[in-house]
This record gives sequence, structure tokens and C-alpha cells, in this order.
Amino acid sequence: MFDFPPQVPEFSARPNATKRSWTRGFRDPDTSSPRRFLFWLLWQQGPSLLVASLVAVVEFIPGAIGPYLIGQVIDRGIAVRDLGAVWFWSLLLLGAIMVGIGFGIVRHTMIVSQWLIAMYGSMKLVTRKTTQMGHVQLRRVPAGEVLSVSSGDSDMFGALCEVGTRAAGALVAYLVVAGLVLSTSVQLGIVVLIAAPVLVAAALPLLKPLERRQAVERSRLSELTSLATDIVAGLRILRGIGGERTFAENYAEQSQVARKAGVRSGTWNALVDATAVLFSGLLLVTLTWLGARQVAAGELTVGALISFFGYAVFMMFPVQTFFELAQTWVRCLVSARKAIAVLEQQPPWGAEERAGSLPAEAEIVDRESGFTGRPGELTVVVSAMPDDSAALADRLGRYLPAESEQVGLDIDESIKGREAKAARAKQKEARARQAARDLEVASRDWGVTVGGVDLGAVDIGEVRQRILVSDTTSQVFAGTLQSALDPLGRLTRAEAERALHTAAAEDVFDAMPGGWQGRIDERGRGLSGGQRQRLVLARALAADPEILILVEPTSAVDAHTEAMIAGRLPEHRAGRTTVVMSTSPLLLHHADRVVLMQDGRAIADGTHEDLLERSADYRRVVVRSMEEPG
Repeated sequence: MFDFPPQVPEFSARPNATKRSWTRGFRDPDTSSPRRFLFWLLWQQGPSLLVASLVAVVEFIPGAIGPYLIGQVIDRGIAVRDLGAVWFWSLLLLGAIMVGIGFGIVRHTMIVSQWLIAMYGSMKLVTRKTTQMGHVQLRRVPAGEVLSVSSGDSDMFGALCEVGTRAAGALVAYLVVAGLVLSTSVQLGIVVLIAAPVLVAAALPLLKPLERRQAVERSRLSELTSLATDIVAGLRILRGIGGERTFAENYAEQSQVARKAGVRSGTWNALVDATAVLFSGLLLVTLTWLGARQVAAGELTVGALISFFGYAVFMMFPVQTFFELAQTWVRCLVSARKAIAVLEQQPPWGAEERAGSLPAEAEIVDRESGFTGRPGELTVVVSAMPDDSAALADRLGRYLPAESEQVGLDIDESIKGREAKAARAKQKEARARQAARDLEVASRDWGVTVGGVDLGAVDIGEVRQRILVSDTTSQVFAGTLQSALDPLGRLTRAEAERALHTAAAEDVFDAMPGGWQGRIDERGRGLSGGQRQRLVLARALAADPEILILVEPTSAVDAHTEAMIAGRLPEHRAGRTTVVMSTSPLLLHHADRVVLMQDGRAIADGTHEDLLERSADYRRVVVRSMEEPG
């Protein structure tokens, strides 16, 4: 058995490096089809699942032979008044029951472990893939889809492990019962042997409609999750503009759509369950009726009839287990299709090994805009269009532009047949085109150089390590204040306090009841907007990258706090290259150099005072910024 939790190494950075291995463990999932993905997932725990299946066999065998032992107690003990035989067969029955109980405990322990391994292993796969894809992930797959795969779908994969091992034990127990019945009555044995396949085959026409309804339900739930994620992320803004009620009503409307899809799915699920109960009951009635007729004809003893009734009751368990396996498999096919949509995504950073390396203490140049950031200087970029400066920050950090991405590659799961196959084929083609386009954009000369070395010629890992972009979308994760400021655990207390001081975020520490070990909620919900922004700034400063790019780092703080940050930032980043996208006069006053952008091009540079004196365009931008309320 695997140790828990499962080890899930990071994905290979090479596109198509995950091709179809059955022996590489959780590292390389087979995403060629939903069925192959599920088989791959089960293969990861193959030895453990095999042992659990054998344990299930031993657990269920006592239930299969129990009716036989009861019949022997009646025929060989009670009917002939042999007390010794009663005790003998009764003790055998008790022993069988105790064996079943013991192995049931063992199987339950094993299957809980296997369930958790499959569930958390799948969650780790999604986490690793999201980490590998970085900013590209949520542009290709909606956030709700990623969350649904990581939570609900991963739980379904765990359920498949449990039902699969139980079905294996039920199958062997079913064959044992059939053998016992055949040894007593060929007619009844044949009925038992053919009953289960016939009953399961009768339910097969229901499984396809069930799969479609569950696929629709799954899509509606992921859309609802995405909507909830967006609302929570913008709740503070929605309240500020009075849009909270509008979005709440929209969420209520969408939740009713998801509810109706769930009701339709539940109706078909109930129909399959009802079919299982109906056919199991018919088998019970048939076996009892045939057995009673044979007793009346003198072909069976009373004990054998009671055994047959016990067999019939027991047979309801394997038949219903087979139905449950079929239902779980259908649900998992739907979940696997969604999981593949997330896991098959490949990063657009190129398959070749990057040979270049960024030189230290060199200027950073953007060819498209003409911007130059000098080593060791604090440069502030001023633009009347915030989108232009944000796009520059993305280029300097080697982030793909939004226009190179496509969203909405999912299909309407309510369609079926050839139309569904055509839609999925079209979806695959769209993803392939998207990946090829992103790869072409990411692999060519990037147009941003550091010391003359183009970022496109350097491994993306080195770029991320040496160039850090902190913008307005940066998030605060749940955890302690220490982990929020220093997620890698590398800072001394003095270094952490210095980062907080520069970001004027000492009040965040003071507000934490536990100090550094005080708990912060997800997205920093317990903090004000200004506190969150300053904590994000402190985290960026604490990372101490060679090149730090800050996008509007003081947009949510008051003028007094902004003045403290502006005065402390140059000293903290002395000797390191820092680029700030801002129109704040306080930051501009402390900048070593200011660059003015217009229509996406750098048209002037100099000190704040120099540009105020000689550039009318600069004055218009800065004066407007000074007149806007903070």
C-alpha cells in the first residue's frame, strides 16, 4: 500500500511529456481518454486494490455460505434431533461470521486509505498542474472548473476505488453461491448464474441517459462555482457600488438552473436504483417460488429451502453492488472528462532546453515600448492609460498577453450522439491550436532583454526567480501572518520586520492576536483593502528579487501611509533594480528616474522635477492624478 499522503512530483515542463506511461506513478497521468485516465488512476494503487479485493472476497464469503450452514443446522441437527450436529454447524456458522467481521474491519481500513490516496492524489495533480501552468491556467480553464475537479471529482475517483474492490468481492461471493445452488439444484443454479448478467444488461440502456444528465449537472455546478468565486473576489467592490443585490439575484437564478439539472440527474439515478431493487426482488421471489415447488415435490429438504431463501436474500447484495459500480463508473467518466480538460493543458514555454542565463546588475529593455530600466535604480513609469503600463509589466515579467489566450473551450454537455462527438473533436482541435499559438508566442524572441539577453532564450524558472511582478491581482492566502509574508520560510525575524516596516504594514502585525502566528483568512478577508495591499507589497519586498516590478502598489492606501512607503522604498531596494507603475506624485518624488509613456511608447524620461518643467504631457497626467481623490 502507498504511504499516505501520496507523493505527486511536479509535471514535466515539456509539452506532450506526459505521453501514456503506466509505470511513472502520479507524475504522468494518461489523458488520452476518460476510460484510460480512470484505468491509470486505479493502476497507481494496483497492488493495494488487489489486496483489498482479496480481503473483500474473504469478507463476503461467510455471507455466501451462511445460508448453507443454516440449512445444515436444520437438516443434520434439528430435523434428526442431533444436538452435537447442531453445535458443530452452529459453531462453524459463528466462526464464519467472525471471519467476515474481522476482514470487514481490515477492508474498511484499507479502503479509507485508498479512497483518500485517490482523492488527495487527484487534488495534488490539479495543484501541480496549476502551479506548472501559472497565469496561463485560469485563462484556459475557468476557476470553477478547476475547483470542481479538485474537490467533487477527486472524491468520485476515491469512491470508484471503494466500489471496485467491493464489486470484486461480491463477484466471487456470487459465483460461490451459484456453485452451492448448482450442487443442490441444477435448475435453480442456472437461474442464479444467468440472473445477474441479465439484470445488469437490462439496466444498461439507462446508463447513457444518466451519463448525459450527470454531465449537464456537473457543468452547471462548475459554472455556479465560477460565479460564486467571482462574486466573493469582488464582494467589497460590489458593496461599494451597490451591486451586491444584483449579483446575489443572478447567483440565485443560476443556482436554480443547477438545481433543475440535479433533479433531472437524480431522477435517472433513482430510476437505475429502482431497477436494481425491482430486479433483485424478482430474483428473490423467483428463487423462493422455485425452491418451494421442489420441496413440495420432495426434491429439496426444508433446510435446503431455507438455504435457498438465504441465497436469494444474499444475492440482492452483489446485484445491487454491480448496479452501484455501473453508476459510479458513469459518474467517474463524467468527472474524468473534466479532469482531463485541466490536466492535459501544457505550458507554452517551449520544449527545448533554454541555454541562456540572465546577467546580474544589467539594464532591462523593452523593445516594443522603448522602455529601459537601469540597474540599481528606482524607475517609475507614468502613463495616462493604466492598461499600457500593466501590459509593460506583463512583458517585463514574461507573462503572455491576454489576447493570445482563449476562454470557453467547454461544450454543452446536453448534446448527445454524433453531435457530442463532433463537438468534443472540435474542442480538441481548438485546444491544439491554442497550445500551438501560445507556444509560438512564448518560444520566439520575447522582445525584452536583460543585459542584452532576451527573456525568450532563458528558462522560465530562472525568469520567475530573478524577476518578480507584483500587481493588483496578487492574493493573500489563508494561513499565519508569517507564512503570508514568508511562504518559503527563508527570512529571519529582522528581515521580516524590515519588509513590514518598508511597506508601512506594522499595523497588520499589531492587529494579529497571535503576532506572527496570527491567522489570516483566505484572500485576507479580515484585513482592509489597504492592509492587504501593504501585506502583498511586504511579501514582494521580502522576496528580494534582482528585478522587482510593482504595479500600483499604493492605490488603496491613504496619502500619509503612501508618503511613508515612498520614503522607505528607495532605501530598502538600494542597489537593486525596481520598476514601479504609478502616477502617484509621492512615489515620483522619490524616483531615481521617471519614464513617461504615451500610446504604449516611452516618449520622455528624467527626474520628476525635470519632466514637470519641460513636458506638458507629463504635467497633464500627474496634475490629474493629484486632483483625483485618494
